[in-house]
Amino acid sequence: MLARIYRPAKNAMQSGKAKTKDWLLEFEPASARRSDDLMGWTQTTDMDGQVRLSFDTQVDAVAYAEKHGIAFQISEPKAPKRILKTYADNFAYGRKQPWTH
Repeated sequence: MLARIYRPAKNAMQSGKAKTKDWLLEFEPASARRSDDLMGWTQTTDMDGQVRLSFDTQVDAVAYAEKHGIAFQISEPKAPKRILKTYADNFAYGRKQPWTH
């Protein structure tokens, strides 16, 4: 039973950064999902896949995993690429594309 400890990425559909400060502990699936013949729904016998624990810090998540004897893997978050722009850049003399209006 392997667990992943990570910090989730920002939602691509919104500009806010809600729920990206916490660290999550999720278990990797132990068995593959299979589809039900009658209804077509997917099912699994792995109940650990439903567990998702939230922690304030990475240290808390690691301490919980070590206390309960859970093997874990830490995924460090990537720093977002920031493009700094100002409104004055639209009218700069060295602009690559001419400003036409």
